[in-house]
Amino acid sequence: MKRKEFESELRKLQVELVRLQTWAKATGARIIVVFEGRDTAGKGGVISRITQRVSPRVFRHVALPAPTEREKSQLYIQRYIAQFPAAGEIVLFDRSWYNRAGVERVMGFCTEDEYERFMRLVPPFENEIVDNGIILLKYFLDVSQDEQRRRFADRIEDPIKHWKLSPMDTESVRRWWDYTIAYQDMLRATDTPACPWHIVPSDDKRRARLNLIAHMLSQIPYKKVKIELPKVPKAEPKPKRVKEGLHAGHVVPARY
Repeated sequence: MKRKEFESELRKLQVELVRLQTWAKATGARIIVVFEGRDTAGKGGVISRITQRVSPRVFRHVALPAPTEREKSQLYIQRYIAQFPAAGEIVLFDRSWYNRAGVERVMGFCTEDEYERFMRLVPPFENEIVDNGIILLKYFLDVSQDEQRRRFADRIEDPIKHWKLSPMDTESVRRWWDYTIAYQDMLRATDTPACPWHIVPSDDKRRARLNLIAHMLSQIPYKKVKIELPKVPKAEPKPKRVKEGLHAGHVVPARY
């Protein structure tokens, strides 16, 4: 897909995201969207397109770091629940409680008992979320093995993308099949009628972003809310004692 076509379609979807935002604020809706997937699959990219034209006070991007020692002593799910939406909020989880079924299981950061308990408890936990009136959507972005390797190589070559690299991420290249098994088990156990998974093929990043956003909008029963738009008022007359312009000790040099 050419960039011009992508930007044109994206703008149409972003208009709808603004309408979704207005509806959520007006109705007090609470929405959670979970973004999971393989490393380099494009979770951060699609989230950035969703939040690009909306208010960060309504759309909250949550990407939690590794748990602290204090958080490790809490209930596993506790630090995620703390990020759940209040009325009129939409929370986008850039990875979520499903870390336990993915990286924690593959890398040995949890015990087998902890993993089994999570897999047993997460379906009823998510049912409770939905029964409480929260809209919960779950997306898994999938990328092919060859494309993942190409994207990692691109990150290594591009200084702007170096911050995206970590030993944990690159280890996922070597452990491709371990992650495949873990994700297959996760999807099989947690794809329920109340909280289904939606797979997003993402070798083509632009199409994946548009497809995901369009699907997300289709799953939320929002309506266009009429708003009263303000008119631009006339400025008051300039007082005689006031000079034009603002003056301070330092002005940023015009280098461009």
